[in-house]
Amino acid sequence: MNLSGQSVVPFAKFYQIKPEEILIAHDELDMDPGVIRLKTGGGHGGHNGLRDIVPHIGANFHRLRIGIGHPGAKEKVSGHVLGRAPSSEQTLMDDAIHHALSKTKLLVNGDIQQAMNQINAYKP
Repeated sequence: MNLSGQSVVPFAKFYQIKPEEILIAHDELDMDPGVIRLKTGGGHGGHNGLRDIVPHIGANFHRLRIGIGHPGAKEKVSGHVLGRAPSSEQTLMDDAIHHALSKTKLLVNGDIQQAMNQINAYKP
């Protein structure tokens, strides 16, 4: 995950995919489990996978941020991110992902704002 640019960049170049046509789904520590947000652009926010992508293709791609919650202490972050979520939290995250997937047609058709409105309005 920390070297996501090594797969995203060659794939995008080979298929001639513009950054604004890319959607990266990633975990988000700063959001509670089950909260999802679709956004375009921005920095890496400390996310190592995004940190590896942004220098290669820029920041103008879409991101589906999937909340996983913060463990409370910085030294617990790695174990939290790499570990298994409790089943109650996993269910919240799965439901949020299914909701986002149901809006895929809007994204593919280029109706980003409508997709953003519907995805960001989701309540776990």
